[in-house]
Amino acid sequence: MRMKMAFTFGAQGFILLAIAASFLLVGEARTIVVGGSEGWRFGFNYTDWALKTSPFYLNDKLVFKYAPPSDTSVAPNVYLLPNLLSYLACNFSSAKLLANETQGSGEGFEFVLNRWRPAYFASTAEDGSHCREGQMKFFAIPLPHPS
Repeated sequence: MRMKMAFTFGAQGFILLAIAASFLLVGEARTIVVGGSEGWRFGFNYTDWALKTSPFYLNDKLVFKYAPPSDTSVAPNVYLLPNLLSYLACNFSSAKLLANETQGSGEGFEFVLNRWRPAYFASTAEDGSHCREGQMKFFAIPLPHPS
């Protein structure tokens, strides 16, 4: 009888520990406006912004806010690049369009960092020249939430 009770209490303790660990990994998600008050626009260094804003955590929500195109300005877009080499070269051939030129207006476009892998973001506006100049791109590596 004692052995059965010890196993039951041990199993219950393990289950509670596993549940607690899962809460630590999920944690409280944040909503982060990309670029802060600057939003997603030309002429801003998002690599520097990402370094200052990091760390990013799993399930954090990135919000890309930008003005729609007008007669006097070109609006950016948001692409997810597949890997570091594509990011470094601003090669969009295998990239996924996340938000077009109009989806960043109003409340903006939201992207949840729900995978534990780097996410590489960039814009193809102006034929990708801003990306190649290092301005309209950044990456985020979401980490598990600290305890």
